[in-house]
This record gives sequence, C-alpha cells and structure tokens, in this order.
Amino acid sequence: MDTVNIHEAKTHLSRLLERVLRGNAVVIAKAGKPIAKMVPIDNAAPSKIKRLGFLKGEMGVPEDFDRMGEGEIEALFEA
Repeated sequence: MDTVNIHEAKTHLSRLLERVLRGNAVVIAKAGKPIAKMVPIDNAAPSKIKRLGFLKGEMGVPEDFDRMGEGEIEALFEA
C-alpha cells in the first residue's frame, strides 16, 4: 500500500488511479497522517435492484389520456 501526501495526490491523480486499477490501495495523508484510502471498486456483484418497470401493474393510464382536458385547452387557445 502506497502513501502519498495531498499535493502529490492532486498532481499525480491519474497515475495514482492507474495504481488503484492494478489492485494497489493508495493512502492519502495530510501532514503524515492518513486521511483517505483509494481502493478499486468491486464490480463483480451488480445491484440486484430492478428499477425499470418497478410500478408495473400498480397504476394504469386512462383510455382518454390523450384527450384529457381537451375542452379547457381549446378554450384557452380560442380566447
């Protein structure tokens, strides 16, 4: 595990991220005291939450959806 100071981390962020991608953890320190740790994100287990279609069957669209408020809209344009 490598330890770098904040200035070095800001200056060489791309290089540090390459190290992280290769599996090495990088610790960022301020005045010699560790304050943060960069580690690779484990992408092996994708989220099991299925968001698309989560309300399927819970609500419906009225048959006259495309004509709702038709009279009021016409009145606004004709006024």
